[in-house]
Amino acid sequence: MTNLSKLKKLFKNKKLLELALTHRSWVNENQDTRESNERLEFLGDAILEFVVSRDLYTEFPDKEEGYLTALRANIVNTVSLANIAKKLEIGDSLFLSKGEEEGGGRENPSLLANTIEALIGALYLDQGMKHVSEFISKNILSEVPNIVKRPLKDAKSRLQEIVQSKGLSTPKYEVISESGPDHAKQFTIGVVIDNKLCGEGTGKNKSEGAQLAAKKAIDNFT
Repeated sequence: MTNLSKLKKLFKNKKLLELALTHRSWVNENQDTRESNERLEFLGDAILEFVVSRDLYTEFPDKEEGYLTALRANIVNTVSLANIAKKLEIGDSLFLSKGEEEGGGRENPSLLANTIEALIGALYLDQGMKHVSEFISKNILSEVPNIVKRPLKDAKSRLQEIVQSKGLSTPKYEVISESGPDHAKQFTIGVVIDNKLCGEGTGKNKSEGAQLAAKKAIDNFT
């Protein structure tokens, strides 16, 4: 049985699976057929972060917030999710435009990672939290024992390594805006590399905003 066949068996509504595999480039070439998987990706991203956070909180009761945040980042980053997509052979099943496919879209880490999130969103709508949690546990959280054996690095540290490997300048983090009342401030931070804004992130403090900006920059680099 192929991995696509296994995925199909998970879904009652096969159209949701089809939607989760539909990249916006295919929609542009097939107008008025169906929408892209971007809304499902939005939903799946939130569900994935919640399930992983919940399970790490339970699994590591003696670890502080910083460790759990770094561990979660190592689990749900683009590279990790793309590797899981490759194991599931999702690239072979994507609906892509001819141009996107010719440009290597079926192997594109960012595109594959986004599709994993879209699949999670679709599975949640189709089967609910119990089944989507089982999927995440089997395919994503199963990597935790291997990840914890390695030094954990947060997004800023990982971005620093990436830019060094590419011979670029050290990332600089700048406050773009502040909003909200004093007791519930929101900070939007931008990360600048070689005078180019490479990512933005909004958090409840500058540190969180910077980490989210670094994560966005990593996504753009990979």
